[in-house]
Amino acid sequence: MTKARRGWFIWVTALLAIAMLAGCGDNAGSSKSNAGSGNTAAEDAKPLNIKMFAGLYNEIPDMNNEYWQEWERLTNTKLDIEWVPSGDLDSKLDLLLASGDLPEVVAYQNPIRPTLINAIKNGAFWDLSPFLGDLSEYPNLKNNLAPDALKYLSVDEGIYALPRSRSRVDGGLKIREDWLKQLNIPIPTTLDEYKAALKQLVEADLDNNGKRDTVGLLYINNPPSALQAGFGAYNPTYDEDGGLMSPGLTPQYVDMVEWLRGVYAEGLMSKEYVVMKESQAEELFKTNRAASYGRPIWWDYEWEEAMKKSGQPDAKILNLTLTGPNGDYAVGLETGVAGGFYISKKVPEEKVKRLLKYFDQTASQEMTDFSYYGIEGVHHTVKGEQKVLTEQGVKEVNTTSKGAGVLAYAKWGKVISASGDKEYNDAKIKEVENYDEIGKIDFYRVITSEEWRGTWPKYSDQYTTMITKTIVGQISMEEFREYVDTLRNQSDIKEAFQAMAREYEKFTGEQQ
Repeated sequence: MTKARRGWFIWVTALLAIAMLAGCGDNAGSSKSNAGSGNTAAEDAKPLNIKMFAGLYNEIPDMNNEYWQEWERLTNTKLDIEWVPSGDLDSKLDLLLASGDLPEVVAYQNPIRPTLINAIKNGAFWDLSPFLGDLSEYPNLKNNLAPDALKYLSVDEGIYALPRSRSRVDGGLKIREDWLKQLNIPIPTTLDEYKAALKQLVEADLDNNGKRDTVGLLYINNPPSALQAGFGAYNPTYDEDGGLMSPGLTPQYVDMVEWLRGVYAEGLMSKEYVVMKESQAEELFKTNRAASYGRPIWWDYEWEEAMKKSGQPDAKILNLTLTGPNGDYAVGLETGVAGGFYISKKVPEEKVKRLLKYFDQTASQEMTDFSYYGIEGVHHTVKGEQKVLTEQGVKEVNTTSKGAGVLAYAKWGKVISASGDKEYNDAKIKEVENYDEIGKIDFYRVITSEEWRGTWPKYSDQYTTMITKTIVGQISMEEFREYVDTLRNQSDIKEAFQAMAREYEKFTGEQQ
């Protein structure tokens, strides 16, 4: 090596050494700042592996399809999700909690389920309050959630989950508007008018099969929230001792059962409604064999398309705005929080912090928009000002695909159809634009108490059986009223009502 080249080599080596020292200094500072977030820069750069338990509402997704691959790319994650059919979620969760073998994240829709509350109290999940603080490190969680979202997921003043954001306006009591027009029936405005319209629709053979087999009202398990709200069951009702009654034990609810008994007696409900599955009810409605159904509004477009393919090209669904016997609107609202994401206490603290960053990102408008529409040109096209799902989008972007992230609160998120155009969705919003103001929430799905959780399971199965027997006419209304009155006066139930009154006051700040 010549002297000149040797001198050049020494000079370059010195510069590289200085650069490396400077880099080390930066990394040291970075490590120090990352100590607060619990991750080194190198760790943050790696995809975050997440094992999750979540609800399945469509076909089992292919996690290697374009939607999920893009979700993982955008969030720098690798998801390992056990998708559980929605009808099995409760039983599967109970088994999971009993085993103690929890995945890192449990996504579940009912934050006051007794087994879940007990698991929280027994230390199965992280209290996220110390991590979240004032939410200054989590801007999307701070700015993009429904009002009181974290409050709905609190237990003993600790925050144990991040919300599955869904709109408060969700379900609608649907009726076939095209059938009303076909028979020149005015749009019902009261529950009595609604019942009378159902009777005409059932008797008219509108599926044209020559039989009287059209179902009037479809529902599975509990009566639609719209009916419960319309009879005033969601109005806080107190017993003579100031205890807050469960909506299902109020006189208003008993009146609703009597009304349903009349609907059933007139042949306006399926004789098999007690054993019918949701998929069967949906199929009846989509194939023009039922007049009315209480389900989420955002499915209207897809269901109308199915009805048209089944031979009724003018099919049109209307979500009704009815009033009940005492002037209450028959509109049931959700809280804006469809359960939450619970982080197992087995997850190391450092990983909890990374999971919180992931969930904060999923609450961004960008990720929310992606969860509703996927990739432009693949899952949706833009027509005018409206994103419309493609055939691939309909297959891959659905209810289940929204189950891995918090999402930003969207007022009309469960109203607009990703398959419908702007004109359709604008009309659908106008149809239900006052629901958020006139609707009611079932407050017993918001608050809970140890007394109620310990008491009601002793009676709930028999109570459900008695409701069914009453509706189908196996026992009289007098027997049912006496039964409910006996329940209301059980000493343990009265004590539970007292506890629920205290919890309601604590939650709302309202005194009786």
